[in-house]
Amino acid sequence: MEIKIRTIEAGETWPLRQKVMWPDREISYVKLPNDEQGIHFGLFLDTQLTSVVSLFVDPREKSAQFRKFATLHSYQGRGLGSKLLKYMLDQAENMGISIIWCNARTNKSGFYQKFGFQTTHKHFEKGGISYVIMQKKVPVR
Repeated sequence: MEIKIRTIEAGETWPLRQKVMWPDREISYVKLPNDEQGIHFGLFLDTQLTSVVSLFVDPREKSAQFRKFATLHSYQGRGLGSKLLKYMLDQAENMGISIIWCNARTNKSGFYQKFGFQTTHKHFEKGGISYVIMQKKVPVR
């Protein structure tokens, strides 16, 4: 199978986001108010969209937040999400981003730590799920 990663439109992320993250909610629940300002990446196995992530850049702060990172359940554990996350981190570094952060589900924080993310003291809960804000300083080129 051939793996391709490319930018996609915001609307292309919504069905996968909903199926993986909030299957019991309406699709409107996974749409972000600023989705149109984001850079959305999709990982395809042949023609099947299997993983998505959205990057929101604040050029004034040279920072970025990634959101709604999701991989279809039947494709998890194969390293596809890791490939997409690495690709997105490389793109952020190429843009001159100095810090990148996310709201990680607390039970997934170990996954992000493997990519150099550190937990902060900021925690919150949404929809009955516990989150921690994690961040990574991007090396200066």
